[in-house]
Amino acid sequence: MRSLDYSRLLFFICLVMGIIMWYNIRVVKEMFKNDKTKGIAYIILSAFFFALMNLFVKLSGDLPIMQKSFFRNAVAVVFAVILISKNHMWEMPRGKNILYLFIRSAAGTVGILCNFYAISHMNIADASMLNKLSPFFAVIFSIFILKEKASFRQAAAVTAAFLGSLLIMKPSFSMEALPALLGFLGGMGAGLAYTYVRKLSQNGIKGPVIIFVFSLFSCVVTLPGLIVGYKPMTIIQLLYLLFAGLCACGGQFFITAAYAKAPAKEISVYDYSQIIFTTAISFIVFHEMPDYFSIIGYCVIVGAAVFNAWNSLKKSNSN
Repeated sequence: MRSLDYSRLLFFICLVMGIIMWYNIRVVKEMFKNDKTKGIAYIILSAFFFALMNLFVKLSGDLPIMQKSFFRNAVAVVFAVILISKNHMWEMPRGKNILYLFIRSAAGTVGILCNFYAISHMNIADASMLNKLSPFFAVIFSIFILKEKASFRQAAAVTAAFLGSLLIMKPSFSMEALPALLGFLGGMGAGLAYTYVRKLSQNGIKGPVIIFVFSLFSCVVTLPGLIVGYKPMTIIQLLYLLFAGLCACGGQFFITAAYAKAPAKEISVYDYSQIIFTTAISFIVFHEMPDYFSIIGYCVIVGAAVFNAWNSLKKSNSN
């Protein structure tokens, strides 16, 4: 893997910090007048942050996955605490919400570990697309957990997304297929986590609280692995992991802001802009290009997402 030189690292750091400053001074609110366009802008910014997160995770090199995950979530804990303190949200959930938070945190942790492994061992554009199967898994899990009904068209979209994932994974039932399989499982874990995020939100649990509990849980779970398998890091590797955590925070909070501004069925399809960002970054930094089967798989999955969003809007308008 070819590393970035210092000038490119400085470029990406300045870019990240510039976007954070852009958010802090409310430029988005000044540029866009209605909530839907704000939601679209926020979700595209979220996709960009997550693409940068994947880049920094891969650039950190052959560090243990537990070590990468710990530092990514430790940064998120700090930012979540700042937001909770600022908004006086220290009242912790009770009753069944504690169980829901545990399941969300466990599923999210599995999703992160699998995704990080996939990013470290395969083309990051492929790994990102496999992780973007999460909305389709969320549809499946919502049937059983939220008691929602899936239409025939939604079922068709989920089936198409699964077939598209096979084109990316190219299963060969060998150890070489392990990163793709774990990337697939990472998308499944994220889908289950997002389902419980929705359930917790319906129960009145605030986003920063969910992020805090999840991030703290992940840090505690990965801490033993960090201690046992700790690998000394260079200053550059530490910077990469810290910026991966910073970008993950940006992605989490931008996507929370996006869904606060507009319904998921109207803006979720724009989340797939991450694949454009990731593919471009992958080519510029690593000279990686997806193969033809992966590109077809991208088209199938994005097409299924567009079809699902269009179907939801059509159904909403008819009602």
